[in-house]
Amino acid sequence: MIDREGWKRLGQWVALGALVGVACGAASALFLWLLDLATDFRTEHEVVVFTLPLAGLVIGAIYERWGASIEGGNNLVIDTIHDQGPQLPLRMAPMVLVGTVLTHLFGGSAGREGTAVQMGASLADAIAFRLRVDGPVRRQLLAAGVAGGFGSVFGTPIAGCVFGLEFVVLGRLEYDALVPALVASIVGDLVTRGIGIVHTPYPTLAPLALTPMLLAQWVLFAIAIAATTTAFIELTHRIKTTLKARVTRLPFRMFLGGAAVVVLWQLLGTSEYLGLGVPTIVRAFSDPSLPVYAFAAKLLLTAITIGAGFLGGEVTPLFFVGAALGSVLARAMGLPIDVGAGVGLAAVFAAASNAPLALSIMAVELLGASVLPHVVIVAVLAYLLTGHRGIYPSQRLARPKWGGAPWATIRTLRDHDDERA
Repeated sequence: MIDREGWKRLGQWVALGALVGVACGAASALFLWLLDLATDFRTEHEVVVFTLPLAGLVIGAIYERWGASIEGGNNLVIDTIHDQGPQLPLRMAPMVLVGTVLTHLFGGSAGREGTAVQMGASLADAIAFRLRVDGPVRRQLLAAGVAGGFGSVFGTPIAGCVFGLEFVVLGRLEYDALVPALVASIVGDLVTRGIGIVHTPYPTLAPLALTPMLLAQWVLFAIAIAATTTAFIELTHRIKTTLKARVTRLPFRMFLGGAAVVVLWQLLGTSEYLGLGVPTIVRAFSDPSLPVYAFAAKLLLTAITIGAGFLGGEVTPLFFVGAALGSVLARAMGLPIDVGAGVGLAAVFAAASNAPLALSIMAVELLGASVLPHVVIVAVLAYLLTGHRGIYPSQRLARPKWGGAPWATIRTLRDHDDERA
């Protein structure tokens, strides 16, 4: 039985987790509402996309002047959770919100997870400092902020909870933050929905029996997912490092990135690959005429947008890449298109974020329980095959992905990037 001290700790976790959840849910609701307004305006007035380079100049100048302390984004959140550094600046929440909305307004190919995670973490840290909690509790609240932001912005509270525990250290769940993360994610989702936000509905997948032949097909599927994910990570990293080496000022890097997006938009002759791309994600589940190159076009535009410094995140664009690639692979292998799209949607981001458990759960929350065990098999294999790389260079590694003895000290993915260089 739980003793008195245990009940006290449980009550603290629930109360603080709920407080963080309310803040995250309200912030996500405001963000999603503004994002819808920006997307609708851009769709009705596509001429604004031509001004994306100028928007990059303005956003870059603002961040260069007032955002230097929050430039790390999600990596800053991870470092703060580990190193118990100074308080995350509260201005991170409004600045990343406005920057992301402007990115989408003018046509940048970005997502929303980065914004939600950063808003959630900065609000949670403000609560931690306001209440003067001790170091371990602050760390738990930061994880709860990540969970609350992720779960509320996608409408997937259980996946949000697991993501907040899983993405910090590869191969290890931060169980000490389990209760506040779960409470924050559930409360955040309830608040966002209660305010009136409606999330994108996805089809419920029909059951598909796992057979030896299908298992072999999923292995090939996972290899293609891992190769695509690796290409995205390396391309984004290469664009970012090359631009930083040759163009010292952030506004000019964003101007160049915006100009490249505009040129590609014109060459492609469609706006499908701008912004979140949610309509095409949904289309991938049912349309066998979806262009074979759709995943590559979205991958390229997103790598340029993020690599140049625009705000947002990678989740929804990588959902696009995964769903489109999964649709193509399913057609080639004779699998149901909706199952291929659903597995691909989750597996690409699972490999990119090194969070296969969270994304497998997310697939279930979005697509129904029939997606198991298929998504787990592909997500875990893609996670392993992608190697020691990811979209969050500050993620920690306690041991090699493929097993073996733990390292003497915890490493970061950035350390492996340096070794490869």
